Amino acid sequence: MNRRSYNSAVNEYSERVFRYAYKWTKSEATSKDIVQEVFEKLWKNRKQVKSEKVKSWLFTTAHNLLVNYSKKKKMLSREDLIYTEPSVFENRYELKDLLEVALSTLSSTQKSILLLRDSEGYDYKEIGEILKLNESQVKVYLFRARKKIKKYLKDLTVLVV
Repeated sequence: MNRRSYNSAVNEYSERVFRYAYKWTKSEATSKDIVQEVFEKLWKNRKQVKSEKVKSWLFTTAHNLLVNYSKKKKMLSREDLIYTEPSVFENRYELKDLLEVALSTLSSTQKSILLLRDSEGYDYKEIGEILKLNESQVKVYLFRARKKIKKYLKDLTVLVV
């Protein structure tokens, strides 16, 4: 990969990588840091990354950084959120808040697949390349993630007045 290909990748994919990171972290600053780190790693590895595989490489790298970020941050479990932040469940129930909590119950692989497929619109093959899974595995993880989200949202008895 030469400088021109690198600049082209930055122009074409930086916004997409940012959106993916933002949906995961809910932090603009952290998402910008993730994007910066992804493209810094791309530059350092530009001789090993083939231009036709750059998209997959970028999202794989972003995924790995986000998993590490989550581990470091020790994301709150569903129970912790219910007990430490009851305001999410008081009086007003915004779908966005509920979905964020529901997403936090998923494994990192399920969360990535769900975000890449439903938010970013990637097909099963592309997601498989990014996460190093075959298409069947992607479909199974996606099915299970959606099922888990649906069950979580159904089980919210706090919403019954």
